[in-house]
Amino acid sequence: MDYDKDADFEVASHYARKIIEGVLTNGIPKGISLNVNIPEGGFERVKGVKICRQNKGVWREEFDKRKDPFNREYYWLTGEFHDLEPDSDDTDQWALLNNYVSVVPVKFDLTSYEMIDELNNWKL
Repeated sequence: MDYDKDADFEVASHYARKIIEGVLTNGIPKGISLNVNIPEGGFERVKGVKICRQNKGVWREEFDKRKDPFNREYYWLTGEFHDLEPDSDDTDQWALLNNYVSVVPVKFDLTSYEMIDELNNWKL
C-alpha cells in the first residue's frame, strides 16, 4: 500500500477505467460488486489483471494509543494480515504480491444456506 501523500494514481486510474468500461459494456448481475486492488509501482511493474477469489486470512488487529494536537487521546487501528493460504495462486493476495491488478467479484449475502436445514432440525 502506498500511503505517500504524493502517491501516483495513474495506474489505478487506467485500470479503473478499463474495468468500468467492461462493466458498462457487459454488465454484472444485481447484488455483485467488484473488489479491485492495484499493486504499487508504475505501469512497468504491473503484469496484467487477474480475476480471482478472495484470500482466506485474518487480520490481527492492534490499537495504537496516540494524542491529537489538542492533547486528546485517540486510538489508531493497526495490525497485520496473516495469510492462511500462502501457496494459493488464485487469490487476490497472491495477485497483488505478484504485481497483478486483482479483481474479485463479491456479494454480500453471508447466509450459510447449507446450515438452514440442519438448524431447522435442532430442538429450539
